[in-house]
Amino acid sequence: MSLFDSKRVVAVGGGHGLGRLLAALSEFGCNATGIVATTDNGGSTGIIRDNFGGIAWGDTRNCINQLITEPSISSMMFEYRFKGRGDLHGHNLGNLMLTALDNLSVRPLEAINLIRGMLKVDVNIIPMSEHPSDLTALTTKGAWITGETSVDVAEEDLLRLDLDPSVPATKEAVEAIEHADCIVLGPGSFLTSIMPPLLLPELSRALEQNRQAKLIFVENLSPEYGPAGRMTLEQKITWCERAMHGRKLDIILGQDPHPEIEDKWNFVTTPLASSNRDWRHDRDKLKQAIISLM
Repeated sequence: MSLFDSKRVVAVGGGHGLGRLLAALSEFGCNATGIVATTDNGGSTGIIRDNFGGIAWGDTRNCINQLITEPSISSMMFEYRFKGRGDLHGHNLGNLMLTALDNLSVRPLEAINLIRGMLKVDVNIIPMSEHPSDLTALTTKGAWITGETSVDVAEEDLLRLDLDPSVPATKEAVEAIEHADCIVLGPGSFLTSIMPPLLLPELSRALEQNRQAKLIFVENLSPEYGPAGRMTLEQKITWCERAMHGRKLDIILGQDPHPEIEDKWNFVTTPLASSNRDWRHDRDKLKQAIISLM
């Protein structure tokens, strides 16, 4: 039995970073699971949330897009973005399809599974929560700000993050973490993709309690901006471990060495960048790096 058939891998995050990682892990098929952040409030996703409520679909759609391996009319529709002067300008049809299926389904996860079936995506995609919530942050000036878009551009440094309102984690996400052999955090926007799922008590507790799984943090290849860009790698690791009730990361995976943290964490350096876009992880290099660590 191969590694892909015998091991279960869970990736946690959102947006382009999680989609890239899941595409790298796609050979694991249904033994791979992505737990996706659902707090985005910008762009097409934000407008849909304002008008129809529900969770943010943008990061989930992005992950599914990167997992499509068989081009079809369905995949072209799912990836289509409207252009023009009307109200639909800028909207992604995939976001609207997920919103419609959510309204037709008992729960959001059913909508995702219907789309996965239609697009022949084997990797499991699970929203961190099936209840709408926004990311909030406490700044060093003692003010609370609300919404991912506000957090991304905050001029002050941040002391902590929270969710408003508090919502329960999706039970399938908790179960995936409980049974995982390997759990990967990142790459992606640290404050708005990696951290939101860790703010859910059930998920953070499951991460803390599964000590058998190899817990890996994948560093970004390009710098972030805003408050996340002003954080050091050590600060990011510390925030993750604090959210997981002190559970230490087993491995930090990155392309460039960080001698300032190597006495505290097991830092593994390996080439990860795509040959034509050095700010983006190469899928094969990322897959081989994670497999070697497992």
